[in-house]
Amino acid sequence: MQLDQNKVNQVSISEAQSGQRIDNFLLKHLKGVPKSHIYRLLRSGQIRVNSGRKKPHYKLQADDKLRIPPLHFSDSESAQIPRPVLESVANAIIFENDDIIAINKPSGLAVHKGSGLRFGIIEIFRQLRPQQEIELVHRLDRDTSGCLLLTKNRQALTLLHQLLRHEKITHIEKTYIALLDGEWLHGRRTIDIGISKIKRSGEHLMQADPHGDRAISHFEPIEIFRLDANIACSLVKITIETGRTHQIRVHAQYSGHPVIGDNKYGNKQSNRFFREQGLKRLFLHAQQLYLPLGAPITIDAPLSNELDIFIAQLKTEQTKSRRAR
Repeated sequence: MQLDQNKVNQVSISEAQSGQRIDNFLLKHLKGVPKSHIYRLLRSGQIRVNSGRKKPHYKLQADDKLRIPPLHFSDSESAQIPRPVLESVANAIIFENDDIIAINKPSGLAVHKGSGLRFGIIEIFRQLRPQQEIELVHRLDRDTSGCLLLTKNRQALTLLHQLLRHEKITHIEKTYIALLDGEWLHGRRTIDIGISKIKRSGEHLMQADPHGDRAISHFEPIEIFRLDANIACSLVKITIETGRTHQIRVHAQYSGHPVIGDNKYGNKQSNRFFREQGLKRLFLHAQQLYLPLGAPITIDAPLSNELDIFIAQLKTEQTKSRRAR
């Protein structure tokens, strides 16, 4: 069967072709078209059978009339994502049910393509699960690791977006772990100050701004590491009531204790010191999500080995420093 992928095709199903699932039929005859694109056309109703929508599992019948639209697809859909990346993300799944998937996102991996990136988490999942309607519920910065939530259907996405926007009495709770520069001596502290966007040296950044979009973050110290008379850092737990761009990083900077490893809002000298100690990334991790659904769900994302090892190293260095005094 020859199809012109640049125009609408009308296909009549023969007796010999009947009984096949429509998705398998299309995958067989639309050579070179990404699976994700074929399933997206089926879900959106752009591929029709007898003028109606059909699910991917529909079994074709003799004399069915298929309408197949022009098959234009993006570079990201045709791009081959390296198998090790696909396997790494598949192995990062920490929770899944009929509606949602949660992964422990690695640092350095964006949630979606853009700014020169050919793919992100969402494109990876659309290759891993082309038959499902995968969507991002929220975002994490590229360099932030931890709990990232995706949905498998539109109903779950709508509900979770309502919970994120506080349209329900209860809402999603997000908890982060961060390593901040200096000694955090404020105890439990809430930072309630707006955030707005600025452009500096051709780069878009966020800043604390009383007139910006309201942002609320709650900081609570876990442990302080005093490495010598001039160098200290603080491990803190942070819960957020809003989800502004770079919120924790901007609020940490505003507090006078930026996140260690933050190349946008951090202290260059401190970053250089901790990089020499072995920390090669931003120390910000989305540790937990609490979802107040019918049966509430709590999802925990363990720290990576890299961060666990670095904390252990800080404890060792602090012990050495105490002995040397």
